[in-house]
Amino acid sequence: MQNRRHSYGSRSRSSHLAVRRSDQTTEDARRPIVADEDMKAELDRLRQENASLKKGASQGISMKVSEKGGLSVYGLGRFPVTLYKEQWAKLLDISEDIRIFLKQHDAELKAKDFG
Repeated sequence: MQNRRHSYGSRSRSSHLAVRRSDQTTEDARRPIVADEDMKAELDRLRQENASLKKGASQGISMKVSEKGGLSVYGLGRFPVTLYKEQWAKLLDISEDIRIFLKQHDAELKAKDFG
């Protein structure tokens, strides 16, 4: 049985690709992709954007409707807390019980600084 890999002429294809890649490399070497000043400006812009996003995230809690129709609360931790409206209603109904539980178990519960 004949090996199909050799019957397709893979050598000629790979050598053809090698020629193309070498042509692209010499063309790319002749022209700068991005000027240093442009790259520095873009880096500064991205750093400022990153800082403003981090600052906004630490300032408070935000909410939005998730893709699946739940309420997502952002700003409590690394990931949002997402529940459907019935779940939020149940949780809010026992909010006083949660506060009491927190007080009763204060010594056992850990506090984490997110700031």
